[in-house]
Amino acid sequence: MREYLPTLRRLGRLPLLGSLLLLAACSRDVLNPAGDVALQQRNLIYASTALMLLIIVPVMLLIVIFAWRYRKGNKDATYDPDFDHSTSLELVIWSAPLLIIIALGALTWSSTHLLDPFRPLDRIASGRPIDPKTAPLRVQVVSLDWKWLFIYPEQGVATVNELVLPVDRQVRFDITSSNMMNSFYAPTLAGMVYAMPGMRSTLHAVLNRPGEYEGFSANYSGAGFSDMRFKLRGVDQAGFDRWVGEAKASGQKLATADYLTLEKPSEKVPAMRFANVMPGLFDRVVNRCVAPGTPCMSDIMAHDQRAGGGNPHDMRAGAGMPEGRATPPPRGTKPEGALFKDSKDIAPGPNVTKPRKPGAPGVTDPASKRNRDMSFLLPTMPGTSGVARG
Repeated sequence: MREYLPTLRRLGRLPLLGSLLLLAACSRDVLNPAGDVALQQRNLIYASTALMLLIIVPVMLLIVIFAWRYRKGNKDATYDPDFDHSTSLELVIWSAPLLIIIALGALTWSSTHLLDPFRPLDRIASGRPIDPKTAPLRVQVVSLDWKWLFIYPEQGVATVNELVLPVDRQVRFDITSSNMMNSFYAPTLAGMVYAMPGMRSTLHAVLNRPGEYEGFSANYSGAGFSDMRFKLRGVDQAGFDRWVGEAKASGQKLATADYLTLEKPSEKVPAMRFANVMPGLFDRVVNRCVAPGTPCMSDIMAHDQRAGGGNPHDMRAGAGMPEGRATPPPRGTKPEGALFKDSKDIAPGPNVTKPRKPGAPGVTDPASKRNRDMSFLLPTMPGTSGVARG
């Protein structure tokens, strides 16, 4: 028995270890957020979990009760081998889950609209509406490999892997990516929003508690993904103004050449501050034309609209495209598919199979290279045309 005592002691510590892990998880940012949007999302998790437990817990208890009550050794339990249906029992079994699903659906529908990241906030916190005289702070977020670039267009500064926000002030994030889909996620602030190249996404959020937190990418994007994290700091308005002054005093500029260097893949990049940012950098990143001589997507689309003579808001086929690119077919000329015809109306088509090469062994030697008589296109050099060979 003595040789089993160490093992028993270790097993006895398992419940304590599990409790400590649960308590540690409770202090994480998801369940203890510092922002009102993340707080509402946490409450949504609590409400959804409680609604689902209303059916899960009784079912688990009934499994144990039924197994005990109708065990083989219980002679007092009613045994009815001809039982096959009970209307009252069916109503209870199906009505309870149905009501819970309806409640979950209503909760999900309302919270989806209320917590839409594109929707401006209507409150700073519970019982504290937004001050219409205070404009939201604008922050432009660019996902790079493997770091985060934050541009403050109104303050004229930028940072790498450092996001500083004033507490109790609405923030509007404009989010994009340089060349790979990623996701911007600060659990204590708000939900996750994807960052995609050539696209602009939006997130409205607010931080209600000062402190230091962490944000990261929640979408795998290559070798340096694990260290693609940034520091999130919440400060009061005076502390934010002081931090902007410190960033301006750094003297480092973020011009075109600096951004192109920063855009190159790098890992474990320390926090950086830029005192001056090239005007319109974020819009050029969205339109993928930061490099000199690269045409912007917006200019290309505007050129196509002008070439087609169409209204950019006209969604008809070919309205904004050059002539001949997307011209819709004339009415009444679309051929009818063979599935809608009778078999007698379907004319057999000509056999277009290429004749077999003379002397090809065919089925007698299927692996023979001489059976490969399909046409192919030889590789071509620049300035030459491909030649089809048989």
